[in-house]
Amino acid sequence: MDNTKDLKLAVVIDADNVPYSNVKGMLEEIAKYGTPTFKRIYGDWTKPTLSGWKTVLLENAITPIQQYAYTSGKNATDAALIIDAMDILYTGNVDGFCIISSDSDFTRLATRLREAGKQVFGMGERKTPKSFIASCNKFIYIEILPKEVQETETEPSKPLKREKKTKEKPQSTTNKALTKLIVASIHDLAEEDGWVFLGTLGNLILKKQPDFDSRNYGHKKLLDLIKTIPGVAIEERFSAKNNIPHFYVRAK
Repeated sequence: MDNTKDLKLAVVIDADNVPYSNVKGMLEEIAKYGTPTFKRIYGDWTKPTLSGWKTVLLENAITPIQQYAYTSGKNATDAALIIDAMDILYTGNVDGFCIISSDSDFTRLATRLREAGKQVFGMGERKTPKSFIASCNKFIYIEILPKEVQETETEPSKPLKREKKTKEKPQSTTNKALTKLIVASIHDLAEEDGWVFLGTLGNLILKKQPDFDSRNYGHKKLLDLIKTIPGVAIEERFSAKNNIPHFYVRAK
């Protein structure tokens, strides 16, 4: 993902569908892919359920956008977010968008932004519908990000319990579906000698499965995950110019 380091990103957040305790981790994650030039969050701030966001927004310089619910059963917040995103697309001079929500209502928005040639990063909880995940270039689950425990009205015991569960959630790295995905991707890219550059492999896996992340399986790096896959060999090579190691993989 090195080619995304200097992207100018518009970050739009659906306050109704993400927990505010994760905001610091979210922004740190976004910084890996680019620089946020817009940081906006949408919600009906008259609702008591959103009161916990106040301190978080001030600390992270996120601009709240007020959107009243015009009628029951209709989500005016989603509409406001979509309209703003399209305005930014045509006037904001950004390279990509980060849509933070667990709602499938933004599937068409993400698709349209990609059609316009923009990078789209999604971020939400594991309950996020597959349709929204598939419409993004990359999707990150909030549960794998560091969680900052708030000292507000939120009970400290609840976030700690949830964080413990998410640490236990990563599946075994030797499951059949994961092995099949990685081995098949290696075969798709392999040269005549069978070797594939690890970075190229990672890019292809993301194209096939946007929510792929080695942290979902309990590993910080793709290399660490690959080491647990049976039948995959790893070779470390050093460049002649600066002696920097590059890793290549091959399915045995």
